[in-house]
Amino acid sequence: MNNKKSSRTNPNSEFSQATRAAKFILSKTKLRPQIALVLGSGLGAFADEFTTPTKIPYKKIPNFPQSTAIGHAGQLVIGKEGDIPVAGMQGRVHLYEGYSAKQVAFPIRVFKQMGIKAAILTNAAGGINLNYSQGALVAIRDHINLQGANPLIGPNHDRFGPRFPDMTRAYDPEFRRFIAEEGKNLRLNLHEGVYLALAGPNYETPAEIHAFRTLGADLVGMSTVPEVLAARHSAIRVLGISCVTNMAAGITGAPLTAEEVFETAARIKHDFIALLRAVIPRIAQSL
Repeated sequence: MNNKKSSRTNPNSEFSQATRAAKFILSKTKLRPQIALVLGSGLGAFADEFTTPTKIPYKKIPNFPQSTAIGHAGQLVIGKEGDIPVAGMQGRVHLYEGYSAKQVAFPIRVFKQMGIKAAILTNAAGGINLNYSQGALVAIRDHINLQGANPLIGPNHDRFGPRFPDMTRAYDPEFRRFIAEEGKNLRLNLHEGVYLALAGPNYETPAEIHAFRTLGADLVGMSTVPEVLAARHSAIRVLGISCVTNMAAGITGAPLTAEEVFETAARIKHDFIALLRAVIPRIAQSL
């Protein structure tokens, strides 16, 4: 059997690779975070706010996938938010970059081996729900996976998690309560909704958006779901937050552009950071 093919399908290889990457990261810092953040398109600025930061480019971490997407800095920052140790990914990888679902989810496997117990996954998303406006922040309640990919396909490694993990509460109800309460305290335009994931990289057609609304989706994007599947497989609790950087195709009639995504993310930066700062201490106390 071809060794390269074997390494992709052998769960022991995935486990050992994640363990090696985790040991490398932990060798660079004395901090031992239990909370990790994946900061999506245009949202990576929060990690620049960490105190006593250790910045590790993805390319230096063994087996770590390299981000090629615009707006993704491609580095891991270990530092403190207040007095709480945290790990922040400034950017992620996606299926549309040519990565497999297992590669997209690999950083979550590494977090598991680092001792991470909670993950805050953020993204830029298109708004389908007509009650949303551009710049709204949405706590993800559930998801619909139409990416045609799943990082759990293939041999299962029991040291990561069970063969058939439950997804009834993929997005932690207690974390969602925290964010709802803190959003209200901060007087933010905060919602809760269902995120639908596609492979991308093209934006959706108006007919697709109409269909997705019929399916019950409030948001649409090209990320997050593989990471959630891997996190819950490994018993990592999840909080998902979407920034509505544009209304989805056909809703306003305007064409969709990447520039619009980054402009909106920059505009809501301060609200986004304030919300994370309010929620992280409550998550830390609950672990």
